[in-house]
Amino acid sequence: MTEKSPRLTCTRRGFLQAGAAFLAGMASSRHILAQNSGPTEGKLSTGRKVRLGVVGGGFGASFQWHEHPDCIVQAVSDLRADRRQVLMDSYRCPTAYNSLEELIKDKQVDAVAVFTGAPDHVRHVVACLRAGKHVICAVPAAFTLEECEELVQAVAETGLTYMMAETSYYHPAVISARKWHAEGRFGRIFYCEAEYHHPGLEALFTDEKGNRTWRWAYPPMHYPTHCTAYLVGVTGERLRTVTCTGWGDDAPCLKDNAYHNPFWNETAFFTTDRGNAFRVAVYWNAPVRGTERGEWYGTRMSLFDPHPNGMGAVIVRPAGTTEKDDAGFVRALPDFESYPLPRYWETDMLPEPLRHDSGHEGSHTFLTHEFIDALVHGRRPAIDVYEAVAYTAPGIVAHQSALQGGKQLDIRSFDRE
Repeated sequence: MTEKSPRLTCTRRGFLQAGAAFLAGMASSRHILAQNSGPTEGKLSTGRKVRLGVVGGGFGASFQWHEHPDCIVQAVSDLRADRRQVLMDSYRCPTAYNSLEELIKDKQVDAVAVFTGAPDHVRHVVACLRAGKHVICAVPAAFTLEECEELVQAVAETGLTYMMAETSYYHPAVISARKWHAEGRFGRIFYCEAEYHHPGLEALFTDEKGNRTWRWAYPPMHYPTHCTAYLVGVTGERLRTVTCTGWGDDAPCLKDNAYHNPFWNETAFFTTDRGNAFRVAVYWNAPVRGTERGEWYGTRMSLFDPHPNGMGAVIVRPAGTTEKDDAGFVRALPDFESYPLPRYWETDMLPEPLRHDSGHEGSHTFLTHEFIDALVHGRRPAIDVYEAVAYTAPGIVAHQSALQGGKQLDIRSFDRE
């Protein structure tokens, strides 16, 4: 695998190019997809279609691999026959295997989309890589810090492409924030908040037969990437320290689970390698509306994602006017501007067959295209292995902090020096 450029330099260059393209009428706006693109070994020759294997007939059936002009779904797999059929029907693929282990023996398969249970991700990804397959995998990248190391090592040793399918990276507000950060419109982003609220997950704790699934009392901060992408995926900075508080009750599942997890909800406060602050809240059980959202506070401008309680996306800037507060003090009156989120999926950021709305705020078509395009052109995908563990590892450490009563802990870097 070729040496990776320093993370900050590469990110700024990629984003500045993307911003210029956008302002020129988005004629070349597809480049915004690959903020840290670069050459990689094991690439496919340009013009050859990627022959993809898809594993996991739940979430894995919700992408657009069969619509991408540079991709053919070569084979599918799931342990359950009904889900195998869903994959075959979704992707119009006649070849199905009973397991991932069987699929990766197929020499016609160039790459594998792994959408299996979270605790199996590293084991399955490493098996694919060792079999010579490029991989895109559902979140999170890993469950332990040791697995983060194993994943990074496997990618380095095989020289193959790995990408994590983090949907938040391609939410419209995040694409806008990434573009505006590159253009310097925020000034310095000194604080960010992100929330992933998903009450009602108990419905997924067991399967149709009443057997426990991997989601049974899964630790909230072990599923952090829907939040961490809001900052790390915009500015490229890394999370360095964390203190986290968890909340749980006397629910039986919190007393008896494979993870020894006592928490429904976890709230973490991170400090970044640039000295900035970042609050992350992952809640499984609370009187809140479900959401994945973020807020970016800059010295020149702030951006607020739509709120599930009714407020749409807004931009706040200094307006040069003042007001008196209820105590009589004069303060700056900021300008409050509604921001209709762009329908980026309708632009030439995507090939024409993929220019339609899709799952998770239109992100699925972007994830589809980014992985296939990276393989075809021999470049690193935007959410490569280093990005993936930079989104994942901080949550693992945050959960450790919560288990220790909120003790401040350091977060290891897995980036290549």
